[in-house]
Amino acid sequence: MKQVIQSARGGKLAVKDVPEPIVQAGHLLVRTRASLISAGTERMIVDFAQKSLAGKARARPDLVKKVLGKVKRDGVGATIRTVMAQLDQAIPLGYSAAGSVVAVGAGLEGQFVVGQRVAVAGAGLANHAEINLVPANLAAPIPEGVADEEACYGTLGAIAMHAVRNAGAGLGDVVAVMGVGLLGQLAAQFLTLQGARVVVLDYDAERLKLARELGAEAAINLGSDNVRGIVDALSGGRGCDDVIISAASDSSEPFRVAADIARDRARIVMVGLTGTEFPYQTFMTKELNVIVSRSYGPGRYDPDFEGRGMKYPEGWVRWTETENLAEVVRLMAPASGGRLNVKALTTHSFPISNAEAAYEMVTEQTQPHMGVVLTYEDEVPAETGPVFAAAKKPASDRCVLGVIGGGNFARAVLLPEFKRLDTVDLHTIVTKRGISAQKTRETFGFEAASSDPAAVLDNPDINAVLIATRHDSHAALTAQALAANKAVLVEKPVALSRPELNRVIEARQKSNAFLQIGFNRRFAPHAVQARDRLAAAKGTKFVLVRVNAGHIPAESWVQNAEEGGGRILGEVCHFVDLARYLVGAPIVSVQADAAKAMDGPCDDLSASLRFADGSLAMVAYTALGDSSFSKELIEGYAGGSVVTVDNFRSITVAEQGNVNTERDRMGQDKGFRDAVSAFAAAVIAGGPAPIDEAELMETSLATMAVVESLREGRRIDL
Repeated sequence: MKQVIQSARGGKLAVKDVPEPIVQAGHLLVRTRASLISAGTERMIVDFAQKSLAGKARARPDLVKKVLGKVKRDGVGATIRTVMAQLDQAIPLGYSAAGSVVAVGAGLEGQFVVGQRVAVAGAGLANHAEINLVPANLAAPIPEGVADEEACYGTLGAIAMHAVRNAGAGLGDVVAVMGVGLLGQLAAQFLTLQGARVVVLDYDAERLKLARELGAEAAINLGSDNVRGIVDALSGGRGCDDVIISAASDSSEPFRVAADIARDRARIVMVGLTGTEFPYQTFMTKELNVIVSRSYGPGRYDPDFEGRGMKYPEGWVRWTETENLAEVVRLMAPASGGRLNVKALTTHSFPISNAEAAYEMVTEQTQPHMGVVLTYEDEVPAETGPVFAAAKKPASDRCVLGVIGGGNFARAVLLPEFKRLDTVDLHTIVTKRGISAQKTRETFGFEAASSDPAAVLDNPDINAVLIATRHDSHAALTAQALAANKAVLVEKPVALSRPELNRVIEARQKSNAFLQIGFNRRFAPHAVQARDRLAAAKGTKFVLVRVNAGHIPAESWVQNAEEGGGRILGEVCHFVDLARYLVGAPIVSVQADAAKAMDGPCDDLSASLRFADGSLAMVAYTALGDSSFSKELIEGYAGGSVVTVDNFRSITVAEQGNVNTERDRMGQDKGFRDAVSAFAAAVIAGGPAPIDEAELMETSLATMAVVESLREGRRIDL
């Protein structure tokens, strides 16, 4: 793997190929997607490594003292050998990164999962490297909607957040942030978020301007002769309640300015590295408090907490470095309003292969910069879901429907629902046999009947198509209808293979019309209620779907691999889609197992679905039961609540010690009516599709993954 390495002796920096680490207990193996160069900290490390021996001695007199002590104890020769061995070491650079978990160490099962995106922290741990081994307490899940290039700011954000917590600023407090590089910019945003009035100080006009744009109330150039006067005008003459020093300087000027602008008994928090000579008289007269902020927060530098996974009692230590890291990335998420803006801080981005150029810019300061991000290419490019443009068909006052396929299900369930809608014109019915088409025409009042699909696909008067043929023709007919810019409602499954599914996706991406698959159960009133209850509970969800499917003979066309595709593709897809709907997060992996098939195809199986938010769903499908028993049972668990839907006839909710059951007096409602109504309404409106079309492709692919998992005996990542 590639990693940025620096020589401790001469300071030469290079991108090297080094062996990958292996997972250990209590640790995560993380494939890096983005890492952040902390210009101030890493410039200091690089500069020190590049110094001569004399320069290193001047910079670190504490180390010189240790060397002299060793000379007295062990002699010159032994000491030189030890020092040279230390200088021969390679220094890993970087400490703030984001990526995805590729392996989970023992003891972390269920806390993290392979494929999960995490922000990681730690010098020597969250390196500028393609693979990192990171202890669990230095990792935090990345919320949905936060890019890796944003999440890699997590560690820097945790440092700034801990400094703000040390300041203890509250609503209305006037707080100065001195030095608005990366840390200062982040600290200023956190202070603004908690209601403080922020004044930023720096010599750089562009950085001051950026801080104002990101919420600071006032910006002061330190070159001004009236710094104290501006602060007094803002604070009513009291001075600042808190001062955060985030500057990097050998000078002690930051302490002198802080003492001047601080109010009586103010707190001065040091998070940057500056000179520490302070004006004693002013500090004593005002009784100022100085706090040196400890990096990311409690737990930092504690080997038991960081390396061995120790937990601190929340009653005593609420905000550890782990919690600070998690809160930083949470504040970036769209769900939180995207209140922490780190995109504005990124000025440059380099691929890891060009890291040397990035460091040259940072260390030599060849051009203005702030956030410098290194990016990483996957060994295998990540597959992304299809993106569909919104349907562009003009609105119409009618849904003019052509139907291809008139079997028992279409005649008994779907066509009666379309017929009752006064906004739908039943135009043409197509079946293989003319006599069947004519009979269906007479029964439902179609204008025309045919045995040729072209009578529907090529008719410009028809703007919507229902495809209810046998499964092997669904993909081809759907693609043709979309190519003709007709909205499509296709019965499940939409395809029997990945190539067929890709054909449908390509046709939809070129079409002005939308696609809907007959996943009616997500339209069922009880399913909608269950989804809303689980969503209100927030957090991780656990869903069980048990299907007592009943027996279908092996000779049925449904069980034929070429014509029907089998019951997994033909019916289990319903329940994969229902689980996706109830959880409300993307499916990331599928693991399936089957009972021994005694009579024909596999009809008895369990499929475990893992979701991007950490939720889990289990679909248990069997043909071994008695048909007199309830066919479908759905159970959802989240946030202390339990929701149960029994055969779409009743719903039970258990929460806060109470159990309430509602029964549908009108009988079972699996959502067919609402699914058909939603389709017709979308046709008339010109779109969008009633169900997110990318989600439909996702659940179709996940169902195919169930079959693949059974064939290959492994988990299938989507």
